[in-house]
Amino acid sequence: MEPKGTLVFSTVGRPHYGFDLFSLHLHSSVLGPEHRLTDGHSINFNAQFADHHQSIVFISERTGSPTIYLTRPGRPKPQLLHSVPGSHFHDRPIIKNTKLYFISAHEEPDRFFKSWSALYSTELDEDKEKKTTRLTPPGSVDYSPAVSLSGEFVAVASYGSRPWQGEFHQLNTDIVVFRASQPSQRTVVCERGGWPTWSGDSVIYFHRQDEDGWWSVFRLDFPQDLESSTYPLTPTRVTPSGLHCFTPAAMHDGKRIAVATRRHDKKFRHIEIFDVGTKTFSPVTETLNPNFHHYNPFVSPDSEFLGYHRFRGESTEWGESIIPHLEPILSPIKQLQMLRLHGFFPAFSPNVDLIAFNPDLLENPGVKIVKSDGSKHWTLIKDRAAFYNSWSPTEKHVIYTSIGPIFQSAKTTVQIARIEFDPFDLDNDREDIPCNVKILTHENTGNNAFASCSPDGKSLVFRSGRTGHKNLYIIDAIDGEFNGGIRRLTEGPCIDTMPNWSPKGDLIAFSSNRHNPDDVELFSIYVINPNGSGLRRIHVAGIDVDRERINHVCFSTDGEWLLFTANLGGVTAEPVSLPNHFQPYGDLYAVRLDESGLRRLTWNGYENGTPTWHTGDELDLGSVCLGHGTGVKLKGQFDEPLWISFDI
Repeated sequence: MEPKGTLVFSTVGRPHYGFDLFSLHLHSSVLGPEHRLTDGHSINFNAQFADHHQSIVFISERTGSPTIYLTRPGRPKPQLLHSVPGSHFHDRPIIKNTKLYFISAHEEPDRFFKSWSALYSTELDEDKEKKTTRLTPPGSVDYSPAVSLSGEFVAVASYGSRPWQGEFHQLNTDIVVFRASQPSQRTVVCERGGWPTWSGDSVIYFHRQDEDGWWSVFRLDFPQDLESSTYPLTPTRVTPSGLHCFTPAAMHDGKRIAVATRRHDKKFRHIEIFDVGTKTFSPVTETLNPNFHHYNPFVSPDSEFLGYHRFRGESTEWGESIIPHLEPILSPIKQLQMLRLHGFFPAFSPNVDLIAFNPDLLENPGVKIVKSDGSKHWTLIKDRAAFYNSWSPTEKHVIYTSIGPIFQSAKTTVQIARIEFDPFDLDNDREDIPCNVKILTHENTGNNAFASCSPDGKSLVFRSGRTGHKNLYIIDAIDGEFNGGIRRLTEGPCIDTMPNWSPKGDLIAFSSNRHNPDDVELFSIYVINPNGSGLRRIHVAGIDVDRERINHVCFSTDGEWLLFTANLGGVTAEPVSLPNHFQPYGDLYAVRLDESGLRRLTWNGYENGTPTWHTGDELDLGSVCLGHGTGVKLKGQFDEPLWISFDI
């Protein structure tokens, strides 16, 4: 039987994006104003001009997954252009000579820890057969396609058939070129590079991080007769050190490229025009929107118009201005509903009508409750660091959480807390609900976190660093270790963390590196009986099991499945082209306890995690889909990749 029910999870930063696409006329006497190309619904990004400077093909998530759309002047709504059946991820679409080129991730690769991303094309001419063709060879991985001016050549950033080694700051891809008519005849024209862009038919620009540490744009010149040269070629660095330049878009005049830049004295990513001849930059977006990030420039074939995506702004005139508490996400399984939470660490109440969560882990800490249809929310704890929630299965007025900073050492003080409130207060109009916070662990016992309640409501399992190592312990759910004492469940010089008690009561699942304690990056799933016996590892990735990075494990409510976030599918899109994600390879998966039936549940370039799962009757998502205008104001508050450094 397939997984079923309702799954709620978080995505780092994604609810705040509010992306829309904009363009500028570069040849006007005065730069600006911007022309908005998309309608303010959901997020819209990664575009290319089609056959008109106001017509674009782009990606939108308005249907719950990244899908390809086309918008034209005078058309009130964008047209769903193409969607591969079974694909939950499309990216970087291009229209050239009646063909649509795009990345999709619907075909499972030949092994774990390999991206599903590959290049496809579809004929758009109505008089021809609309057939989707895979252009990436079997076993290979491609990202970020670009088509030459004439449409004769295609370039991609490609791993080929090489395995992913776990990197994500800079992917170890090569620049590969092939004729559109001969996709199997591929040539590695340059080693190490990403995000290729064509100037004409014989020059490619691309980005990579150079040996001096700066992300820079490089140039390749090669003859149209691919077979007449010796490859790989040696590229020429175009942009200087002292600033980061990435995601280039070449102009076909051969003289200029649009680039996204990060400068040491600027807080925001901006689009600039770089003159290849004079080696000078001309600012573009900073003069128009100095306090917004701007991403992934694209240029019209005549080099007169420049496009990009950015946060649309707070004004309701620009489209959606509210972040819903819960957002429906397209599910790969018919009987499984999926909701993205605006917050972290969701936990269902016993009768599944409410969800407890942490609104933010740093800027807006605390504990909140939201109706499971997203229509109303309340605040229990405000302006106090808290994370990871577990609702008592037997007490609808009791929630357990961790009080203190997240992502800290074993000795940092973090406490397990029991929150009690009066459910009748939820019927009032007030947003702040009175509650009692009772600390259940001693203050001098280090990092105590990730409590999970037993199904009878009597005990808590949690992670503690009280010995200098992070292991699992069990305490009384009412009095904690102050009266009921404490029992150690696991031990060893390893990290055992994020336990989850099975609703059946027979097992506790958790993440651990106990198979290789010296590596604090790789974790696998383990299960253990509540009495400390029967410890075993759940082997998800087969023979490659020692490369697993699995966290946020939880049981389905029937106790038969495990839900978790993992690196099994590699990286889906170039991370430098996106806002910050700590692990941009975190997708959700489910597997049975007997290690069978593994199913991938999410596909995107984001970090998804902190899931909870109700496998009973489906929730009524009608009001979730309608939104009711409830939520918090969209302000575009997200970070640039934190690993882009200026300490070089």
